Amino acid sequence: MSKVVLITGASSGIGEACARAAVEAGHKVALAARSKDKLDALVSDLGADKALALVTDVTDPQAQERMFEQAVAHFGRLDVVVPNAGVGASARGTEAGSVESFQKMIEVNCLAVTYTAKFAMPHLRETKGHMVLIGSMAGYETMWGSVYSATKWFIRGYADNLGKELGEAGGRVTCLHPGMVDTAFFDEAKPDALRAEDIARAFIFAIEQPDHVRVPHMQVYPKDS
Repeated sequence: MSKVVLITGASSGIGEACARAAVEAGHKVALAARSKDKLDALVSDLGADKALALVTDVTDPQAQERMFEQAVAHFGRLDVVVPNAGVGASARGTEAGSVESFQKMIEVNCLAVTYTAKFAMPHLRETKGHMVLIGSMAGYETMWGSVYSATKWFIRGYADNLGKELGEAGGRVTCLHPGMVDTAFFDEAKPDALRAEDIARAFIFAIEQPDHVRVPHMQVYPKDS
């Protein structure tokens, strides 16, 4: 059955790959990000009958609330929500990092995800839908002084907590945990890393499971990691 999928951070990287894979699999997508130009180009690529651009700053709860209102007004419902937007560290460890970097990572990687989850919940409760969080291999390892890693430990635990809450309404929560992925997230190419399309395949696998199947966590790592 065709699903309606909302993805934040959809203009590039994992978010874009998941959007493309969803449309290829027959689903429709609401695409949220800050870059209007990139979103418009992606919608043009995917087809205006299958994709909707929603220019949104995920750190603004009112903007996120409008994002959900516009998506539901356009498509009529939401079946899958993917809080994918995230940022990385500006320096290794805690001592060398900047306070501004810590604030931004916690704001985008943690707090903004809670906004998305809050505003998604009534819609997913209605459709017995599916929330797919994007964690990280960094949420399974102890990384030297890493605030970024700590934000992904938060996502890992929060996914289980949301799973209990949405599960009471018949919905599901999955957290994907990629290893290193070769995207614009990094300043240089990572030839030995995963590709965004690898994570998109895992995403499609999770959301297309039968209703009686729950995939709470899925780790997707490069073979030699």
